[in-house]
Amino acid sequence: MDKRTWIIFGVAVIAILAGLIAFSRQSSVNVDGVNHSTVRTTGDENSTIADQIFGKKDSKVTLIEYGDFQCPGCGTFHSNFAPVMDEYKDKITFVFRNFPITQIHPNARVAAASAEAAGLQGKYWEMWNILYGKQNEWSSLGANVRDAQFEKYAMQLGLDVTKFKEDVASDKVAKKINFDQSLGKNNGVTGTPSLFLNGATLATDKYSSTDTIRNTLDAALKEAGIEK
Repeated sequence: MDKRTWIIFGVAVIAILAGLIAFSRQSSVNVDGVNHSTVRTTGDENSTIADQIFGKKDSKVTLIEYGDFQCPGCGTFHSNFAPVMDEYKDKITFVFRNFPITQIHPNARVAAASAEAAGLQGKYWEMWNILYGKQNEWSSLGANVRDAQFEKYAMQLGLDVTKFKEDVASDKVAKKINFDQSLGKNNGVTGTPSLFLNGATLATDKYSSTDTIRNTLDAALKEAGIEK
């Protein structure tokens, strides 16, 4: 490259970096002082959508997952955890928070938005199950067909697809995802799945199989004085 070409290249790189920094700041939410172990049952100034909660809302045993719908490890956790969800739904509080890692999972954020949009029509956990259960079906799709696939799932759930599409692209849903992710980052989350049981980081060997998850939850219930 000659000097002029290097200058043009340098200006382009600076412009790209500036754009990335601006985007990062735009999607970042100040969550200083927010206790990420506290389950949010209502929205707030940063997130107008409450936590997505499955099970008992006020249990003494709370399991929080920061997850990415396109993450294979999260898909494995889902396949291990799903079989016991109904078994423990009257005993524990399970919270799912969005942590899409778009650098390696380009469809993850739209998937998160699709789940939140379904939730606005009362079908969050149904969409959550579809997205993880059919992860291999949509993970590698390009943007031109990916959205249509998510809309297909919305139709299967009997959702108002027009409203679904509007909500997927809404500021309300974007703020919820940004809030979840900022909360995770502020509490040391760097990868997915990241799980916290009653505020303590849960090691992988505590949720590596369905039996392991059951044993972990039973031990937490016993410690909390709750009958299994």
